[in-house]
Amino acid sequence: MSGAPTREVARRAFAAEFNDASYTFKESDDERAPVYLLLPTGERANRVFVVGTLTEKEDVGEDSEYWRGRVVDPNGDTFFVYAGQYQPDAAAMLRELEAPEYVAIAGKPRTYEMDDGTVNVSLRPESITVVDDATRDRWVVETAERTLERISTFDDEANRYAAMAREEYDRPVESYRENAIRALESLDTGGGSSDRETEMSDGGTSEEADGESETPVQ
Repeated sequence: MSGAPTREVARRAFAAEFNDASYTFKESDDERAPVYLLLPTGERANRVFVVGTLTEKEDVGEDSEYWRGRVVDPNGDTFFVYAGQYQPDAAAMLRELEAPEYVAIAGKPRTYEMDDGTVNVSLRPESITVVDDATRDRWVVETAERTLERISTFDDEANRYAAMAREEYDRPVESYRENAIRALESLDTGGGSSDRETEMSDGGTSEEADGESETPVQ
């Protein structure tokens, strides 16, 4: 058997939960052990898979290219994506894409602490792919299903990651149930370009702007 490490499963979460997930941990003391983000609904995530509308992109690098993208989910919440010299393919995609565009992103979560002590979460992409409306809609359905599944087992005594989430976060998981249901309901409004316009208009709130006030180090 090969001794190469296996790739972690990419978890699915809507942006509201992803941005609330400020706690990271390792399962062992090995310095090469993967770092996991603890989702508030009780799951660990070393990798995530998201689909949404790329609404903005900007090269925020000083000495070299370092691209920041805003990818908005159907609820109007934002995933912040950063790609630089160590993610050349993803950086090239952000450079070439024109917003708005539906994109699928697989990558690793990163946390960074602000001056006031709050922790912001961003996504370091492994890949960025342009997708169609149907792919985006499937992601919404599947992500809602995964979210609701996690919530349904949140109170199980054997669920160690839920126990960790209860200890680390002071947030009711019901808010994420409402978030998932709202995302599903958005698919009943017709989808397509109208959703992109809605996400463009919802993607620039002052709360989300706070999330980009500091650029994580490459």
